[in-house]
Amino acid sequence: MKLKPALIALAAALPLAAAAQPNFAGKTITIIVGYKPGGGYDATARMIARHLPQHLSGKPTIIVQNMPGGNSIIAANHMYNVAKPDGLTIGTFNRNLPIAQLTSVQGVKFDITKFAWIGSAANEATILAIRNDLPYKNFEELRKAKEPVVIGSTGPGANTYDFPLLLKDLLGVNLKIVSGYSSSADIMLAVERKEVDGRAGSYSSIEPFIDRKLVQPVIRARSTDKRLTQLPVDESFASNPRAKAIMALRSAPELIARPYVLPPAASDDIVKAMRDAFAATLKDPALLAEAKKAKMDIEFTPGDEAVKILKEVLAQPKDIVDEFSKYIKFGE
Repeated sequence: MKLKPALIALAAALPLAAAAQPNFAGKTITIIVGYKPGGGYDATARMIARHLPQHLSGKPTIIVQNMPGGNSIIAANHMYNVAKPDGLTIGTFNRNLPIAQLTSVQGVKFDITKFAWIGSAANEATILAIRNDLPYKNFEELRKAKEPVVIGSTGPGANTYDFPLLLKDLLGVNLKIVSGYSSSADIMLAVERKEVDGRAGSYSSIEPFIDRKLVQPVIRARSTDKRLTQLPVDESFASNPRAKAIMALRSAPELIARPYVLPPAASDDIVKAMRDAFAATLKDPALLAEAKKAKMDIEFTPGDEAVKILKEVLAQPKDIVDEFSKYIKFGE
């Protein structure tokens, strides 16, 4: 029996397709996290590390390595310039690194759009939460505060700092921002000890403390999270278009709140394998059950969509960037 040309072509392609699928059997994959253990980036990475092997060929071992410093610029530089593009090193870092690149921050040695983007594990909404024992029960009351309200922060370039800074400088809220905490977990410990009055950060990372009645949310950035529709948006209080534009630009990277990348030269087959594995992992019932128990929001944004968002951020006109740079200073 004579095979038709189409069948011959299909048969010839099958071994090639199988060969193109990377096999990670017996290998160890490292997820580099740009922060110390204990924060949201670290918790998400460790959860993914527990479930991702089931969705990669060969079921490799996956470990997490913390590489803090420079609000994760050090980790991003390592991924861009040092890590091998063999699929054995994955990086996750501060979602605001596009802003660092946009504003030409010293120490940035990468082009955020040239990473081999796997995607993002979550979308986030930034909120400001203050201790429940303070006399302010909503944002309107907080705006009238005569005594400074102390907000803990990791440092410029993180939402723990930049969000309250814009509330302070553009909306006139009486906030005193204390930088230098090495992780969001350390800030929450300071809130528990009443060393600070509150913190800004992603809703998912603060939600457990809201549920415990330790803190209450009073305002948020732009978000599609339906749970936050009753919370006022920072932009709605902006007194002019300039302030509104600055707040909107700060919020844009939150659509890729938990970014995951491979080094720039990773091959197409490795990138596809990782994207497929991440997409499957973030829909895995076992992971979703764990995330629900930990009150972590999971939503996969594919790498190509992430790059579109990044390019939009980096395409801002110079006058907006110059004005934005007066307020947002990335660094430690």
